[in-house]
Amino acid sequence: MKLGDNILKLRKQKGLSQEQLGEQVNVTRQTISNWELGETTPNPEQLKLLSKALNISVDELIDNDVKGILETKVSNTEKLAGIIIKILKVIGILFIIFLIIDIITFILFAAVKKEPIVRKTESVELSCSLNNNEYIIEVGTDGYFNCSNCSKELQKKLKDKYIDFSDILKTEKNINNYFKSQNGLCE
Repeated sequence: MKLGDNILKLRKQKGLSQEQLGEQVNVTRQTISNWELGETTPNPEQLKLLSKALNISVDELIDNDVKGILETKVSNTEKLAGIIIKILKVIGILFIIFLIIDIITFILFAAVKKEPIVRKTESVELSCSLNNNEYIIEVGTDGYFNCSNCSKELQKKLKDKYIDFSDILKTEKNINNYFKSQNGLCE
């Protein structure tokens, strides 16, 4: 809408004649008529007086759509804020769901008792003789070793070269071979 049309419309809404409005703005009735017809326009001082007389802002009077732009910007900002709030709600809900799943998983794993690993311990006991000496040799897969009547040297030799704690059958064979090689005997 043009400025002249706005002045005419607002003047009539206020119930003012051109002469009455002219008195409030300090211009003649003819000047008001020229403004309404669009033949002339008010200067900035006259625009201020018109806006006061018609109880409207200068922007609205000259149809400067600042209000609409502001309303659009505020509306867009509100929409964006609403979208951000929805996204944050979804993220929060997902976080809570994952937290609950983690807690339930932790509780389930804590509740399930782990059975201890039971290893079957195998052992062998050999009765060996060498140079008229009797030796009782005991070996277990749990690392147990005992050799009664064995010297420390013989114990060390057996441990270092002939005993395999993880394979009792191999250990038994190795000890038998050792004593046979020394002209001894194992049972």
